[in-house]
Amino acid sequence: MQIETQLKELRLHGMCRSWQVLMETRRHHELNLSEGLQLLLQAEQEQRSGKRFDRLLKNAGFRYRASVEELNMDASRGIDRSLITDLAMGTYLSSGDAVLISGASGAGKSFLASALGHQACAQGYKVAYYNLQKLLLRTKMSRIDGSIYKFMEKLSRTELLILDDFGLTHLEQQQRMDLMEIIEDRHSRKSTIIASQLPVASWYDVIGEETIADAILDRLVHTAYRIELKGESLRKKR
Repeated sequence: MQIETQLKELRLHGMCRSWQVLMETRRHHELNLSEGLQLLLQAEQEQRSGKRFDRLLKNAGFRYRASVEELNMDASRGIDRSLITDLAMGTYLSSGDAVLISGASGAGKSFLASALGHQACAQGYKVAYYNLQKLLLRTKMSRIDGSIYKFMEKLSRTELLILDDFGLTHLEQQQRMDLMEIIEDRHSRKSTIIASQLPVASWYDVIGEETIADAILDRLVHTAYRIELKGESLRKKR
């Protein structure tokens, strides 16, 4: 009991539970010191990884609970299975690449973006999921209350930023500037996923101002992974 008490006081809850199991099953007699310690450390590591994953999921604010395994990989939908497999491995995250997802309403853009975000959380990355209009409203309010620098700094440190529903409305001047600052801070450093009903070729018009549109798209389009979803609405099928 003294060992259990000490483990709890040290907040080594994974080790504590594993130790309790070893004692209850009397397996501790079968293990040498090295084997027992390895088992306890592994239990603690799994405990902390699970708690971190749950915390990352909660903080991300995903629109859907989704996983890569749940994706409909039918080629007729415009999904390249090998590309999704590559993205699921997280290579784009380590190199700070962007992923641009386009398709009609109900095609599964938000679900796909959420699935990639969940996968990133499982790999230990910090993710933030925003509807673009709500994000730009947040930046506006942050300017009013004086917290804009802190908020922008937080976004720049986020390892994967998902911007959903891009292009639903044309951007105002300050919104353009805020979006450009967000993309500039992340360029070649942190990954961004953007989902839109509009084809990428139409994004220039949505942004509006020529110089800013050039700056934003130049940092996004050329090296990004592109996914264009096709087919009828998945909502209708459900």
